[in-house]
Amino acid sequence: MALIIDDSCINCDMCEPECPNEAITMGEEIYEIDPALCTECVGHYDKPTCVSVCPIDCIDPDPQHIESHDELLVKYATITGR
Repeated sequence: MALIIDDSCINCDMCEPECPNEAITMGEEIYEIDPALCTECVGHYDKPTCVSVCPIDCIDPDPQHIESHDELLVKYATITGR
């Protein structure tokens, strides 16, 4: 499942540089996560680094993009060419 940043984001700039898939970018008002690129750090880390560094806990699972661990591994392989 991809992650989503909710409206309580304060644009602290902590999450964007931590994303190994470059899935996080600045939107019109807050940071946004591209669900096509988000693997919840599967293939890179044990848990999502953006969630780990977020000081206000505004990053949650995106119910619109539910994926299993295996599906996230396939997405990781596709994105990275591995």
